Amino acid sequence: MFTAVAQEKPKAEPPKIESAKPAQGAVVGNNLGLGGKLGPAIAKTPAGKGKGQIDVSAPRGAFGIPGAPDISYVLAIFWAVWVGWIFSTVGAFGGIMAGVGHITVYGLGDYAKSFKDTSPALNKTLTDSIRTSNQFLVGLSALISTINYLKSKRLAWPLGIALALGSIAGAVFIPMLTGGKISFRQYQGWFGVFVFVVGAVLVYELTPTGQKSKKAAKAAAQAFEKSVKEKKDISTQGVTLKKFGITKSTFTFFGSDFDFNPIWAFIGGIVIAAISSFLGVGGGFLYVPYLTSIVGAPMYVVAGTSAFAVLISMLTSIAGYITVAKAGMDWSLIGIELVGIFVGSMIGPRTQKYIPDKWLKIIFIILAVYVGLGYFSQGFFGQKWVPM
Repeated sequence: MFTAVAQEKPKAEPPKIESAKPAQGAVVGNNLGLGGKLGPAIAKTPAGKGKGQIDVSAPRGAFGIPGAPDISYVLAIFWAVWVGWIFSTVGAFGGIMAGVGHITVYGLGDYAKSFKDTSPALNKTLTDSIRTSNQFLVGLSALISTINYLKSKRLAWPLGIALALGSIAGAVFIPMLTGGKISFRQYQGWFGVFVFVVGAVLVYELTPTGQKSKKAAKAAAQAFEKSVKEKKDISTQGVTLKKFGITKSTFTFFGSDFDFNPIWAFIGGIVIAAISSFLGVGGGFLYVPYLTSIVGAPMYVVAGTSAFAVLISMLTSIAGYITVAKAGMDWSLIGIELVGIFVGSMIGPRTQKYIPDKWLKIIFIILAVYVGLGYFSQGFFGQKWVPM
């Protein structure tokens, strides 16, 4: 006989409720309202709070991306004033410091680099955004310089147009060929190489040969300005194209005839603008020796003409990156920076006389070695040879 023993059935455990987290490997899934290639790249980026992920619940930072560096506008305007001051005093190093600001000071470089493995498309798109942001600052500086040279009537438009046409060609093709294709690490490495080149130019300018060349150029400009003031006939002022030829053109500048080779000016514009567009820098320091030694232009018209070429190449390149490469921009940041560039460019000429040019260049040579080593080593070797 069997006795039925009532046994209490074990209670079923309540179902576990998972927190509302994206499944492992889940992506953001939408563009978060961001345009260009930035939105689609973000949509394909892993969602989460880890490195190389997008935390959609985080506050929006640079470029409107949740969790991106939150750039202080106070820091941005002070840095831009510093960059504008450099543009108007040392010149060549201004574009580099604009890049250092976006890459290192604001933290955009490390942020872009964090997506190297998880979202290569976002890594490359952010690289385009950084390159384009640099060019806005360079472009405004070139605009200010161009206006100043126009006022002093030291811009030779026939030479400037030949150079600008080449600049347009070079600046158009780089966004088409490299937009969305260059990783941040590649960009950083080549930017480091460029910093070394600028540093070498500054070193040369401190040598006896460089000093002699600069003094000769300054003396030529002063002599030219003096001769212009002595000429009372206003009809001789300004620029007139006297003769146009493929290999030789002649223009009259304040009553004096000057010859130049349009082909060489055009070719130089293509090459220098391509370098400038790729790196997001001006390249004015490359135009000056090219125009004087290869094209044969007089020194006192070269500075204004190169500023005009930089302006045209930057405008073309910016348009290319935004319309063709679809680079995303942080317009609020750009606006703040442009204000700073303008203020710095106004302060520079008024303070330059109090600081010896030699010491300025020594400081920037040291900076060039340091920044160049840092970016070169990180870009090409993945290591920091100097603390940054």
